[in-house]
Amino acid sequence: MILMKGNFMKQLFLACCVALLVAGCGSSVNLDNVPVEDKAGVKVVPPGSAGASDGVAKGAVASVDLGKSAQNGAVPSGPRVVYFDYDSAVIKPEFQSVIESHARFLQAEKGRKVSIEGHTDERGGREYNLALGQRRAEAVRSALLLLGVADAQVEAVSFGKEKPAVPGSDEAAMAKNRRAEISYR
Repeated sequence: MILMKGNFMKQLFLACCVALLVAGCGSSVNLDNVPVEDKAGVKVVPPGSAGASDGVAKGAVASVDLGKSAQNGAVPSGPRVVYFDYDSAVIKPEFQSVIESHARFLQAEKGRKVSIEGHTDERGGREYNLALGQRRAEAVRSALLLLGVADAQVEAVSFGKEKPAVPGSDEAAMAKNRRAEISYR
């Protein structure tokens, strides 16, 4: 009898835990049309929502015209490298135009494929740098996909610290090694 009472108590306790978990997962917060403030303190409202203006607010994301055709099917002649800060996989704003030009080309040339090669400087262990290089390559890959490039056209790989662009251990050399290279196949 005591054994059955113990099992019943365990089952009751488990049922209460599940009920609390399910109740805790629910939220009454409406996440649609939530105003967001950027770091400059400017209110950014999604287009079409209450409070949205006709123009693009300072700090809002501007649309990119990818309808511009690539130059006669030739691989873009501009830069093919995106540089990163130390221990970061965040794409800096100054490299957005590089990514956009390659996105326009890849959209115009659906048969072309590209490999994004992630690299790091010499600091850190091999496994950590391979993971960081992969995150950098994936960041550029994701940016291309968000700009409309087909998933099948883009591959992300990491070389970690194995293929430095510039030899040396000074900050200038290491800054050139923290990169993602766009390589056409």
